[in-house]
Amino acid sequence: MTTVSLTLNGKPVSADVPDNTLLVNFIRETMSLTGTHVGCDTSQCGACVVHVDGESVKSCTMLAAAAEGANVTTIEGIANGDGLHPMQQAFHENHGLQCGFCTPGMVMSAIELVKNKPNPSEAEVREGLEGNICRCTGYHNIVKSVQAGAKMMGE
Repeated sequence: MTTVSLTLNGKPVSADVPDNTLLVNFIRETMSLTGTHVGCDTSQCGACVVHVDGESVKSCTMLAAAAEGANVTTIEGIANGDGLHPMQQAFHENHGLQCGFCTPGMVMSAIELVKNKPNPSEAEVREGLEGNICRCTGYHNIVKSVQAGAKMMGE
């Protein structure tokens, strides 16, 4: 067992977990935050993307113990109370949600993409999200959503 202490969505948390606990399982099973999804178990789909110290991380590839002392933000932590994060709002308004399974990882990856490239072109959005797989195959609305979210984040 390992004691993992970190800041999750702005709140300090701590729990004893088996040494081999993945960060995604710590978030979902130990902390009961189910917005972060496990889509493939091979780190290809990006449904499990969270921010660790401000950078996108596929939480199915990181041990929870490696996040000791880190600031971890999940999809549940980006909204401002009842107000959606601008990127969440843009996905809603541009029909980027589709079935919704990949959406949390897409939104988290998109936020980091826009943080590093405030006005991304369509090609830059597609390249920036290539680590996230949408099984609905509807990337058109996702790209539209990210570009709209970029504008909203810049306002």
